[in-house]
Amino acid sequence: MDDVVAVLAHEFPDRTVASMTPVRRGNHKETTIVDFVDGGAVVVQLSTDEEAIHLETAVARAVGNRTSIPVPRVLTTGTIADRGYAVVERASGDELHEQFVRLDERTQQNVARTFGRGLGEIHDSFTLDGYGAVTADTGGESGVEFRAVEATDWETWFSSYVHGGIEALPPAFDSIRDALLEATESASVPENPPSRLYPWDLRPGNALVGSNGVSAVLDWGNPLAAEPALAVAKVEHLVTDWYVSDGTSLRRAFRAGYESVRPYPTVEPIYRITAVLRSAVDSAGEVTRPGYPEQTGSRAVSFHRRRLEDLL
Repeated sequence: MDDVVAVLAHEFPDRTVASMTPVRRGNHKETTIVDFVDGGAVVVQLSTDEEAIHLETAVARAVGNRTSIPVPRVLTTGTIADRGYAVVERASGDELHEQFVRLDERTQQNVARTFGRGLGEIHDSFTLDGYGAVTADTGGESGVEFRAVEATDWETWFSSYVHGGIEALPPAFDSIRDALLEATESASVPENPPSRLYPWDLRPGNALVGSNGVSAVLDWGNPLAAEPALAVAKVEHLVTDWYVSDGTSLRRAFRAGYESVRPYPTVEPIYRITAVLRSAVDSAGEVTRPGYPEQTGSRAVSFHRRRLEDLL
C-alpha cells in the first residue's frame, strides 16, 4: 500500500484521500480503489512487470478510441519503486460476474450481443502481422501500433498454444488427455490466416453492468495476435457457456452482435476445444471457477471436463 500512497502523492499532490480499498483483479496486478474527500475516485494498478502494465494500458486506450466498447479512461501511467503503475477512472456499475445470473433473459442476450459486437469491432480495427504475444510501438500514424513478436507461422504457434493448454491440465483430466492429444494431432487449421487482436480474457468476469447494459470492460492484459476464429471461440465460450446450462439463445445473440460488424468466421472444432482448454486453468495453474456462485473443486473440474468431452 505504500507504493499506492506514493503514486497518489505524485499524481494528486493537492487532493486528500478519503479511503483506499484493495480489490482482487487478476493474478499479476495490485489494484486499489481510491476515494477522495472531494468525492472523486480513481483506480490505481501496480505491477512488478512494468512493460506488461504499460502494454495493457496502451491496448485499453486503443480499444477505447477505436471501438464502442466502454473502457475506463487511462488518466496516467508511470513507474515508482521499480513497479509500473496506471491510474484509470473509476467506472460505474456492478460486477457483471456476480450479476449475470440475476439478469432476465433479454438482458443477458443484450450483454452477449454487446460482447459479440465488441469483438467484431476489435477484429475490424486491429490487424496484425504474425501470431502470439503482442507488443506496442509508439510513433505510428495512430500514435501506437501493435505487432506480434512470437511467430510468423500459424500452425506452429497454434500447435504450441493448444499443447500448452493440455499440459496445464491437472491429473483430474487424465481420462481425456489422450483424446485431446489425438484431436489436436488430427486437426487441420488454415495456413497462415489473417491475424487480429486476440483479447483472450474478454469476458463478463472482467466487466461491469449498469441499468443500460455493460458499462465497462476492465482487463486488457497479455494481448495476443491470432486467427479471428480462435478469439471468437474463446469469447463466445466465456459469454455463453460460463453462467447458464443452455446458452443457445446467448450464442445466437453473441453471433448477431459480431455479424452486425463483420461476417462470423468459420470456427474449426479444434478452436472450440482450445477455447475450453485455455479457460480451464488460470495462469497460476489453478482450475478456474465457472458460474456464480462460483463452482469449485470437483464441480469446477466436471464443468470443464464435460464441455471438453462434448467437443471431442
